[in-house]
Amino acid sequence: MIFRIDRRAGVSVHVQLVQQVRQAIRMGRLSPGDQLPTAREVSETTGINPNTVLKAYRELETAGLVEARQGSGTYVRRDLAPLPDDAAALRHELADWVARARRAGLDLTDMQALVADVAAGTAPTTEEAHRVH
Repeated sequence: MIFRIDRRAGVSVHVQLVQQVRQAIRMGRLSPGDQLPTAREVSETTGINPNTVLKAYRELETAGLVEARQGSGTYVRRDLAPLPDDAAALRHELADWVARARRAGLDLTDMQALVADVAAGTAPTTEEAHRVH
């Protein structure tokens, strides 16, 4: 697993690590029994403190997603809920949306903010948006 750290994301590094492992498990890139890279390996490839990696791994362990085996490493313990049958279609629609968003000049942080706003139900409705203009 390769971690990508965005120091401008406004999200702490350990949270980014947790999110990336969760995402990899959910998408099937990591399965029960797979070993995560050691804290030292992650630290060397990303330049982050090994204690930050260990903090993320402890959080994942507390959530029951991974288990640390003394002297052996950290392993994925269980899957997350599988994606729905229409996940491929949703992924295609999302890819189209991301392409439109990039053409409109949005970066990843902008897109994440939009998705979070809509998912949280805090985005204005179409009717509310038209009243503003």
